[in-house]
Amino acid sequence: MNKRLFVLPLVLLVVLAAGCGGGGSGKKSVPTDSVALVGNDTITKVEFNGLIADTQKIDKARKVTAPRPGTADYKSLEDRVMAFLVQLDELGQKGKEMGVAVTDAQVAKQVEKVRKQYFKDNEKNFEKGLLDQGLTLDIYKLEWRSQLLSQAIYNKVTKNVKVTDAQITAYYNAHKSTYSTAASRGVRHILVNSKSLADQLYAQLKAAHESNFASLAKKYSKDPGSASLGGKLTVSKGQTVPQFDKVAFSLKTGELSKPVHTQYGWHIIQALTDIKQAKTTPLASVKSSIKSQLLQQKKSDAMTKWLDQLKSDFKDKISYATGYEPAATTTATATTPTTT
Repeated sequence: MNKRLFVLPLVLLVVLAAGCGGGGSGKKSVPTDSVALVGNDTITKVEFNGLIADTQKIDKARKVTAPRPGTADYKSLEDRVMAFLVQLDELGQKGKEMGVAVTDAQVAKQVEKVRKQYFKDNEKNFEKGLLDQGLTLDIYKLEWRSQLLSQAIYNKVTKNVKVTDAQITAYYNAHKSTYSTAASRGVRHILVNSKSLADQLYAQLKAAHESNFASLAKKYSKDPGSASLGGKLTVSKGQTVPQFDKVAFSLKTGELSKPVHTQYGWHIIQALTDIKQAKTTPLASVKSSIKSQLLQQKKSDAMTKWLDQLKSDFKDKISYATGYEPAATTTATATTPTTT
């Protein structure tokens, strides 16, 4: 299976990465059977060591050398596990205050759904599939708990976020160029380095009524983008150098210009089509997409603000047992700290 069985919604991944999972040095003493206190909650040694053991199980299954205790890599692993467990506990506590909770039954239901859909309810194949993706069943359950909790909190925090018509109109007016298409037309040109050659080609084209324009462009033009096409290209108003732009959009359809000098050399230009006038997509046509974009941004901002407050609330409410304090404040996302 190429895809992860569980993927955290992008918006949550972004805002959670900016939010919690860190912690200060609280003043409460940590019980002997625990590694940390988060407010009044404990993170037990059983929980902590269980996740460490799971990462080692994954390493063994993947025939990867697991980090050894006492090494910098092992300490880094411990810190990631600690950051994840602290973050999950912070979210759980605040979620409870908001009336949001995730039950074991809800987690089991999601896991069961995946087991049946992808592995035909075969437990052995399911657990092998998890290991192939750097997961154990326990870690996978934690990921689902984290997702369900995060999504529920996100929904609660952002449920009253609205976007007004005035905000949509203001955004549209401020980004009107995004919804506009410049005037354009089809032309063909020959670019050469000297005026004398340009004059010579212009005279030849006038005498031959431009019938050999394409062959002369292929033979003489120095423009790599159009020479092989007989000099043909489509130009948009304001997108070429001023001297070229002015002439290209002033010619009558079919008219041939005298040599025009630009920073690139000398051009002979012929207008092939009528000018396609500039067009602006009306607000009504893009209102829905603008609303969706603004709504997503406002929800992200609201969640970021909420997480900043969460981080502040727990700043001085986290205590670590001796030997378990992270080397530095770690910012964790809501995915478990596997070794992948």
